[in-house]
Amino acid sequence: MDKNLDIYINYLIVEKGLADNTIAAYGRDLSAYSCYLLSTEQIDNPANITRSMLQDYLVHLQQNGISPRSRARVLSVLRNFHQFLVRENYVDNDPTLQIDSPKSFAPLPVLLSQAEVEQLLSAPQGNSPLALRDRAMLEVLYATGMRVSELVGLRLVDLKLDIGCLNALGKGSKQRLIPLGEVAIESLHDYMQNGRNELLNRSMCEEVFLNIRGRKLSRQGFWKNLKAHAIKAEIKKKVYPHMLRHSFATHLLENGADLRAVQTLLGHADITTTQIYTHVVQERLQKIHQQYHPRG
Repeated sequence: MDKNLDIYINYLIVEKGLADNTIAAYGRDLSAYSCYLLSTEQIDNPANITRSMLQDYLVHLQQNGISPRSRARVLSVLRNFHQFLVRENYVDNDPTLQIDSPKSFAPLPVLLSQAEVEQLLSAPQGNSPLALRDRAMLEVLYATGMRVSELVGLRLVDLKLDIGCLNALGKGSKQRLIPLGEVAIESLHDYMQNGRNELLNRSMCEEVFLNIRGRKLSRQGFWKNLKAHAIKAEIKKKVYPHMLRHSFATHLLENGADLRAVQTLLGHADITTTQIYTHVVQERLQKIHQQYHPRG
């Protein structure tokens, strides 16, 4: 089993080009699956795994309080793993066949109103290098709808400010060119000219956004700064980086953007992923109708 897991993880890294965080999540799910089979079924060869064993594992997850949505994700990982083994002729059987995914209702994304976004973007005050950096990062995140991993991974060569765009490296190492608004461009220029060099402090770093030591700012570092700015802006919601991505997409649709265009900007491979934002818009319209219509 361990040998097959290593082969599959190497395939995900080399051929699929998945992000490090995705690889780590796959590894955790598959390792837990392997440990369960070994301890409960004494199975250490994927060729001997049956459908009933896999079903028992899903029941085991449920009994341990794993939500339907998380169980569905685990099943997807296991399905991909077993399909790979069959496709590459390591085994003959796929125990995931005819197993339905646990039913769950995905919650609608939580987002900031346009007024709340304005409050948040105004939170970093002053002209210190860190204030200039944070102001530029928030403006870019909301202007582009980038994932936070894409934001902190931005390199100098990715900036195309002369044409008002930047190059984002998304999931599966797919690149996409995203336009920037005037305010985001101005904030980036300000940071690049007056803040970044001070943070760089004669060190060498190709990333755009740096920490106090002149190195690439981490996702965790940005999240910590974001929470501090949200508190300063007196936003009552629990703000997290992906909330700005949700807000970006929803606000575009509310203002008449085409769903396909939003899909391209977000870098979604499947438009059904983008359609969740149409449900957000519809729910908001229903709430407005109920609140303001005389017979609502």
